[in-house]
Amino acid sequence: MPTYPHIDSYYEQLRELIEFGGATNEENIRLAFLNCLSEYCKEHSERFVLVPELRSDRSNKPDGTVRDSLRMTRGLWEAKDTHDDLDREIRNKLGQGYSGDNILFENSRTAVLVQGDQEVMRTDMANAAALDELIRRFLNYELPQIQEFRDARQQFKDDLPAVLESLRETIVDAEASNPRYQEGARIFLELCHQSISPNVTNDNVREMLIQHILTKDIFLRVFAEDQFHRENNVARQLDALEGTFFTGNVRRQAVDRLRAYYGAIGRAADDIAEYGEKQQFLKGIYEDFYQAYNPGAADRLGVVYTPNEVVDFIIRGTDWLLRKHFGKTLADNKVNILDPATGTGTFITNLMTHLPADQLEYKYLNEIHANEVEILPYYIANLNIEYTYKELTGGYLGFPNLCFVDTLDNMNWKGASGATVQRQTMMNLGGVSEENWIRVQEQNEKPISVIIGNPPYNATQSYWNDFNPNRAYPEIDRRIRDTYASASTARNLHKQYDMYKRFIRWASDRLADDGIIGFITNRAYLDTRQDDGFRHIAAHEFTDIYIIDLGSDVRRNPKISGTTHNVFGIQTGVAIGFFVREKPKLGVCDIHYVRREDAELARDKLAFLRGAEFSCIEFEDVIPDAKSYWLEQSNDQFLELIPIAGSDQRTIFSLHAPGVVTARDEWVYDYSPDNLQIKARFFADAYNNFLNAGDKSYDPVIKWSRNLRRHFEGGRPIIFDEKKITTSLFRPFVKRWYFADSVMSNDLTSNHYRMFGPNLDLENQVISIKGPTAQNFSILVADHIIDFKFGFTGNGGTFCMPLYRYTAEGERVSNITEWGLAQFREHYDDEAITAEHIFAYVYAMLHDPAYRQQY
Repeated sequence: MPTYPHIDSYYEQLRELIEFGGATNEENIRLAFLNCLSEYCKEHSERFVLVPELRSDRSNKPDGTVRDSLRMTRGLWEAKDTHDDLDREIRNKLGQGYSGDNILFENSRTAVLVQGDQEVMRTDMANAAALDELIRRFLNYELPQIQEFRDARQQFKDDLPAVLESLRETIVDAEASNPRYQEGARIFLELCHQSISPNVTNDNVREMLIQHILTKDIFLRVFAEDQFHRENNVARQLDALEGTFFTGNVRRQAVDRLRAYYGAIGRAADDIAEYGEKQQFLKGIYEDFYQAYNPGAADRLGVVYTPNEVVDFIIRGTDWLLRKHFGKTLADNKVNILDPATGTGTFITNLMTHLPADQLEYKYLNEIHANEVEILPYYIANLNIEYTYKELTGGYLGFPNLCFVDTLDNMNWKGASGATVQRQTMMNLGGVSEENWIRVQEQNEKPISVIIGNPPYNATQSYWNDFNPNRAYPEIDRRIRDTYASASTARNLHKQYDMYKRFIRWASDRLADDGIIGFITNRAYLDTRQDDGFRHIAAHEFTDIYIIDLGSDVRRNPKISGTTHNVFGIQTGVAIGFFVREKPKLGVCDIHYVRREDAELARDKLAFLRGAEFSCIEFEDVIPDAKSYWLEQSNDQFLELIPIAGSDQRTIFSLHAPGVVTARDEWVYDYSPDNLQIKARFFADAYNNFLNAGDKSYDPVIKWSRNLRRHFEGGRPIIFDEKKITTSLFRPFVKRWYFADSVMSNDLTSNHYRMFGPNLDLENQVISIKGPTAQNFSILVADHIIDFKFGFTGNGGTFCMPLYRYTAEGERVSNITEWGLAQFREHYDDEAITAEHIFAYVYAMLHDPAYRQQY
């Protein structure tokens, strides 16, 4: 029998309001239905929000407006008194200009749904099933303008590739034959080298120009404001470059296919009255644009909005910590604040609303700084910051401290060498973006006391076929190599160079002797082995670290969902970290930790952040163990036990290795050997044809990876040989046919051949456990080559320790070290103990519940 928990709660709250309020008028009882409708909105697939008493541009103010993530109106709710004539009230409201597109009227007894200016459903509200149907019909209704917008968005995604190709061809023609464009592009590129990054290329300039061309119309449609593009220093330079070739018929032909999209955006924006709501709408368009324009860039740059609850919490927390540790506030003079990856400027705008009115102008002009390196978010950030200032003060004042620069390339703050020459060079160029260069230099001269923000998270992208790796940042990567990587005991250190770690490294170096970093980032640094070096260095570079662990790493906990449990709606677990440095106290670091449970819903985590006072949070004090673990620390007695495997021979097992990482399971595994042979032949032929032709387009007809491209660049062919088709343990108790080729498989190493011989078919037994960075524990013994995800599909993978190993001559020898064998024989005073006995002993011990519980 169906249940209706939200309606049951509505009935109960309505009864209490009437009983304790003593009245049934609208003001007394509408809260009950507001809460009920809000719960339905939260469960909707598009996660609607019910906004109470939102005034429309017609000055009407319904009791509730249902909005989607783009701040577009999906429906209205109007509550009436129990004793009102509901039909007359409906006629009055519609006569006053309330939209009849999709509006729900109710008076706690009767609910009426009007759609398309026609009554489509009426029900007795005491009938829970009928009321549930009416509410769902209300929320699932697709307004014509919403459908138009959906269609336009899809058309945009379909048409954009052709538009981009046309624009790029037009610019290439201008590069080849238009002297005005050539000179303008040369000057702009030189300016970019000075003020953005020395790695900016002509291709980058081309893409900046394309983004500028495509997004300018969006701005004009949403804000009806062209002053920004006339006055902003970077936009003005790109406008001038655009004007050298992109006018009249050339422009019309290039972007004509997108006019329906621009028109739909404009009409949708017309229905949004509040400037702040338009900002949110534009952020949604920004994400939409990037996912269609360049999904690889969206992934690399971490194009995800930071919820306001997170932003405000970081600002409040930083302010409180400044008072506690330094006796200052964010509003005080000489507290310079920087957002190094500002995106759409949310941290800066919310910071401005946090500051006292009498301090705002000085901070705005002198001590609030922000950086952004992508054109579209840079434009949005400029608009958001300047218009927020106007709303707060009543007067417009340009924001002078937003820099168009790649923060991780900006290392000039370390010293002044070459600064005079650079300034003179810039003066001679005479370009209007000189202002941007000057902004960067002025920021570099400031001591930065506070660095806050949401840097990009990812370590490696999922878009290898798009050739989208994080690019190198030589100076920052050198600092990581000398600090986090140098102090780590892990063998695989590539994730030390992911984007959020780079930003923490940069911020740690850039921060003044006394100051605070407040970031929301990937939470992996809290407990993975690969981050032991990071934790060790952080504890030496800071004096207090405060961690609010928001959890929700879906890969570690598949029982939860990123969309419902993670505050960003993603699969990567996140944490808010405050890193405090008091120079006189360096050498001793106090670590304070609090965790929100994985199972807690995202909306509840955000509600906690929204209401939490930092001073009232009950942090747990953490003392790192000898291995720099902050969480899940090992028992000290564990260190006295014999190591199973390691980097030397004072362990039980000599040879150990992870399972095979293929990076292309769909190509090298199959349940049918015939199907596998067809797939492997096709892949090998396609790869070898590209290799012979010198074709480096990395055509996605096959699946490329970083290692495969390295083999390609090294000229290594794929040799198809039927003898390479063997069987592998793909998952527990599941065998698949496997094409064992060291070029096609990302990580089929000599260690795997040492376990199972030259054809991977010799006899052996292998203990497989979850890798060192995995949570929980599992163990199985196998007699075949093992896939990396055999025992565990999340972080850490599968780690293998065989009973035997095979020499290059094919001789089978024991994989139990002489040292390990001697330890057992001495301990048990029994020379009859063999390698097979020790193998079985280890397997049994790792199963023992008493051992697992203690260690």
